Amino acid sequence: MEKLLDQFSFGLFFWQILIFVGLLLLLRKFAWKPILGAVEGREQGIKDALAAAENAKKEMQNVTADSERLLQEARAEREAMIKEAREIKDKMIADAKEAAQLEGDKMIKQAQSAIESEKQAAVADIKNQVATLSLEIAEKVLQNQLSDADKQMELVAGMLGDIKLK
Repeated sequence: MEKLLDQFSFGLFFWQILIFVGLLLLLRKFAWKPILGAVEGREQGIKDALAAAENAKKEMQNVTADSERLLQEARAEREAMIKEAREIKDKMIADAKEAAQLEGDKMIKQAQSAIESEKQAAVADIKNQVATLSLEIAEKVLQNQLSDADKQMELVAGMLGDIKLK
């Protein structure tokens, strides 16, 4: 350290101080201001980017909330539509069953009516045939019985005997 003090020169020290101060002034004028400006600009850009990111985050939260709300509304609407479709289906089935029941009852009544009319027609036809057959049989019996005069007299006597006077 003593060696440094022995070799110390005020002239050299003065010029070194002067050059150092000049260098500082030049750096201040030409380097520090642009560097500080760039640093401040970068800092402002980062602040703006952070603010934009925060705004985007809030916007995403809003969009997420809106989409969630729309999804809930769509689900509720879908459920309502499914419920309405089921009700319509059930109503259509009930209406079809009722119409089929009414049509079935109508067909049964028509069939019963047709059966009854056919039955009455058959009974009337049977009565007509029985009456015709009875007349034919009676005619043949009477022809056989009335062909002989003795048998005629017996028949008249038998009939007179059956008649009761009141």
